[in-house]
Amino acid sequence: MVQTLYYLLKTGRPRQWIKNFAVFAALIFSGFFFYDFPLYIWRVTLTFGIFCLLSSSVYIINDIVDRESDRQHPFKKKRPIASGKLPVSIAKGAAALGIATTVLLSFLLSPFLALLAMAYFVLQFSYSFYLKHIAILDVLTIAAGFMIRIYAGAVVVNLHMSVWFLLTVISASLFIAVAKRQSERTLLTGQQGEMKTFSTRKSLEKYSTRLLDIYTGMFANATWLTYALFAFQHQIEIDRAAFPSLLAVLPRAFTAEKWLMLTVPLVIYIVMRYLQLVYEDNQGESPERVILRDKPLLGAAVIYGIVVMIVIYLL
Repeated sequence: MVQTLYYLLKTGRPRQWIKNFAVFAALIFSGFFFYDFPLYIWRVTLTFGIFCLLSSSVYIINDIVDRESDRQHPFKKKRPIASGKLPVSIAKGAAALGIATTVLLSFLLSPFLALLAMAYFVLQFSYSFYLKHIAILDVLTIAAGFMIRIYAGAVVVNLHMSVWFLLTVISASLFIAVAKRQSERTLLTGQQGEMKTFSTRKSLEKYSTRLLDIYTGMFANATWLTYALFAFQHQIEIDRAAFPSLLAVLPRAFTAEKWLMLTVPLVIYIVMRYLQLVYEDNQGESPERVILRDKPLLGAAVIYGIVVMIVIYLL
């Protein structure tokens, strides 16, 4: 039993839960993180948990669907379902239970959250069976998943997100998805020689190395440029009079909205570092592993988070 639970957890890919932190974006950048403490934080944290359970259920379904092709992949063949360590029947039951639980919890929290959760499930279900085999639509689906997470975190506390931040999220998710395809193609070509077919992911046949290079550069530039525009135009929604500001005595030209520009160099560094890892070390196939294991990248992300909190809530 314990071993089965371990394999279920492993199939649910808890490392991927890092993507679900996107639900906190609206709460943090709106300036409402400590508003009505701890109600707002609690509602968004529950949303985070719902999406973790939902995404894990989707990953289980994905591994069930892909178990035959995963057995031909140099790394994915070790997954519990593909290797036969986790019975398909148990995996199906766990996925069904997880989805039913997330639908119930999301309805209790907000009907709009329930709609977004169901939309996310339909999107990911379609991805597992069909969309991931169609070039361009496969990476667009990944971006759509991030957008749903952003809106899920916003609707449970009734907050608005800047259009420039939404464009940043779209650009960054497309950048990461394309870089993932780049690394997958390099890995499989190295493993399979000059094969013209990629049985583990059919959409790779439609992506040439040159095309992926163009896409990667395009979305890398779009990521930091849209973020820079967001930082330049960022406004705090909450009444700052309720929170004493360290810069209250300075002229209006030096208000907190201007200071968010300090984070732009950090975002540029993160983009450049990720590009280096993809092209020099071929580490882009597993984005969550790259983020958690590369110390310079992780350090820059932590510093970025600290600076954002200081600028929005202390300055």
